[in-house]
Amino acid sequence: MSNLVVANLLDGRVVKGTSLDVDPARPVCHIRTETGMEKVRLADAKALFFVRSLTGNKDRNDVHQVQPEDVRAKGSARIDLVFKDGERIAAFTNRYPPRGAFFFVVPVDTGSNNTRILVNAAALVSMAPGVEAAAS
Repeated sequence: MSNLVVANLLDGRVVKGTSLDVDPARPVCHIRTETGMEKVRLADAKALFFVRSLTGNKDRNDVHQVQPEDVRAKGSARIDLVFKDGERIAAFTNRYPPRGAFFFVVPVDTGSNNTRILVNAAALVSMAPGVEAAAS
């Protein structure tokens, strides 16, 4: 099954398309774009975002609070990620701290365009257990 993927590269480039071979244990993946096939080295990526739509919405701000009815919170660790480019993501992970240079997270926001994210740990400034903001 192919996945819709957006690769945000450390050099600022973005590669959008579909992929069948993303694996954190392998150094490269291939993304079929509108113009052809691109080979992406995971070490060159900030993160690979598995998305619902390749267009997304740049003006949308993801929610960083866990909804009380969100069953994904059970058995998961809530973490806050801050990337070197300033992007912040609140997510769930199955293991904290994660092992390895690349690891998967799932955004806390159930309405996010991202369904899961393969993070390059080298692209992070910080990673910490999530702290819920007080409900207002």
